[in-house]
Amino acid sequence: MDRLKQGLTEATGWLLYVSLLMLLALALPRDVFDPDSKHFLFIIGAVGIWRYSMGAMHYIRGLIFLYLVYPYYRRQVRKLGSAADPSHVFLMVTSFRIEALTTAQVYGSVIQEAIDSGYPTTVVCSIVEMSDELLIKSLWAKLNPPERVKLDFVRIPGTGKRDGLAYGFRAISRHLPDEHAVVAVIDGDTVLTPGVVRKTVPWFKLFPNVGGLTTNEFCEVRGGYIMSEWHKLRFAQRHINMCSMALSKRVLTMTGRMSVFRAQVVTEPEFIADVESDHLEHWRLGRFRFLTGDDKSSWFSLMRLGYDTFYVPDAAINTVEHPPEKSFIKASRKLMFRWYGNNLRQNSRALRLGPRRLGWFTSLVLFDQRISMWTCLLGLAVAIIASLKYSIGFLLVYLLWIGLTRLILSILLIASGHHIGPAYPTILYYNQIVGALVKVYVFFRLDQQSWTRQDTKLTRDLASFQRWFNSWSSRAMTFSAASVFIAVLLTVV
Repeated sequence: MDRLKQGLTEATGWLLYVSLLMLLALALPRDVFDPDSKHFLFIIGAVGIWRYSMGAMHYIRGLIFLYLVYPYYRRQVRKLGSAADPSHVFLMVTSFRIEALTTAQVYGSVIQEAIDSGYPTTVVCSIVEMSDELLIKSLWAKLNPPERVKLDFVRIPGTGKRDGLAYGFRAISRHLPDEHAVVAVIDGDTVLTPGVVRKTVPWFKLFPNVGGLTTNEFCEVRGGYIMSEWHKLRFAQRHINMCSMALSKRVLTMTGRMSVFRAQVVTEPEFIADVESDHLEHWRLGRFRFLTGDDKSSWFSLMRLGYDTFYVPDAAINTVEHPPEKSFIKASRKLMFRWYGNNLRQNSRALRLGPRRLGWFTSLVLFDQRISMWTCLLGLAVAIIASLKYSIGFLLVYLLWIGLTRLILSILLIASGHHIGPAYPTILYYNQIVGALVKVYVFFRLDQQSWTRQDTKLTRDLASFQRWFNSWSSRAMTFSAASVFIAVLLTVV
């Protein structure tokens, strides 16, 4: 009954969206739809050629990997049989300030996977609170794992996830894992689906140079409808992009929700140092440590050490998302600030690795990440300027173009296998504009970082003049960049 109600609600939503597009089209002059007219609808799309071509390349590459290349790889893995089994599996979970119900779900799924996988396994619990230890021990006693499954607690200070990972990696090092052992790094809000371990660990045997791989994600959001749809849309887009990058074995992030590494990688002192104390030397802001973005640091470390990265689309996990604010606008901005900051802090130094190490397509994607904050704003800015200088019709045409293209992009996401909802077209455009504005803001403030779940912020012991200079130079550069952007468009349009 609930499924039928949900289906009717979504059908109504799609119908309402299409009806609004039709009303907008009826409000426009007829010559907008005449291909011989200078006002023809699709002319305005010329400003998005770069963005649409990049999106099309990702989409086509993603489908090629998902439906052609990956099934071939999977057959190769099956042929290996037990020869692809690891000598030992470490399931490391980092937990800090996560509600008890979620913690119980997470560790219950991890312990059950350790039992069901059939491999010699050690569950490494990197925790802060004693209450978490007591909860885990009670779950352990209830599930009663066999002798081949061990439990190892690592007590850490509540100073951030990076420290938790580093303590956990050092604890694994003390077990002296051999070259055939693997380590799964799992976030404290990630619930494993049955069989996910057996689906991920054999790939290291098939691809000897893969140092780490990551998994497909679905989510349960403890928030309102829009926040839930926003997260689900993000994971659908992520799935296609991950598949695209996996075609080159250059997946751009080792997500902290669940990624699997060779044990010989995570026990390397250089890798541990990269994750624990990653930092950036900025020409204006000085030297500062990375508070967030451990998934980007681990990816960059793998690239620098000469490893490949991979994605397993049929190995799924479920994450429990707790929005940092009740308001969708505030929560999404906070999350974007963290995600895009992590991206931009890694971007410039990743590009310096060069196409010889990264490959030409990966270098192109990293370059696109750097300029997308401006290309995403270009269409709206041109439409507003044209409507002010010439006619309001230009803005209406632009809105119709956005409505149609976002509808098509949403429908194309059906190929991802993720749920598609009627709010997706609107959320896609929200992400484009608000996301671009957040990127512009954070690009000039790379030293500003904070967690969304913990009240932890980066503190720097700077002299008062340095703090003043950083603050005002960031504001001046933001204003200057925005002014140049608008001035160029006023000249051209």
